[in-house]
Amino acid sequence: MVEIWGGERVMVCAEDGPLLADERDINGFVGEALGHDAKWLALPVSRLGGDFLKLRTRLAGETTQKFVNYRIGLAVIGDISDAVAASDALRDYVRECNRGRQVWFLPDLPALRAALGA
Repeated sequence: MVEIWGGERVMVCAEDGPLLADERDINGFVGEALGHDAKWLALPVSRLGGDFLKLRTRLAGETTQKFVNYRIGLAVIGDISDAVAASDALRDYVRECNRGRQVWFLPDLPALRAALGA
C-alpha cells in the first residue's frame, strides 16, 4: 500500500511476505518501491531475514547502498532492541543511520510519519 506522509510517497510493506534474506532480494524490494514511484519503503522487521542484523554478513550494508543509489529511503520498522543490545557494531550502525535521511530504524509507523513531518 502506498500512502503520502509529509509530502513523500511511502510504500508500506505488509507484515507477511517475502523476506529480505540475501543480496538477490534487495532488487525485489527496490523494484517494488520504484514500481509504485515511492520515495520511501517502510519494511517491517518481520520481513528481514535472520542475517540482516548481523553486520558481518554485509546484507544490511549492501541493502543500504542499493537504496541510497536509487534515492529511495528505507525505514526498517519494529523492535530490534535485542539485536542492538547484543552488538556494539549494530548499535553504532543504527545510530549513524538514524542521524541521516536515507535509512532509519524506527519502532513503528507513527514514528516514521512523524520523522517525515506528517
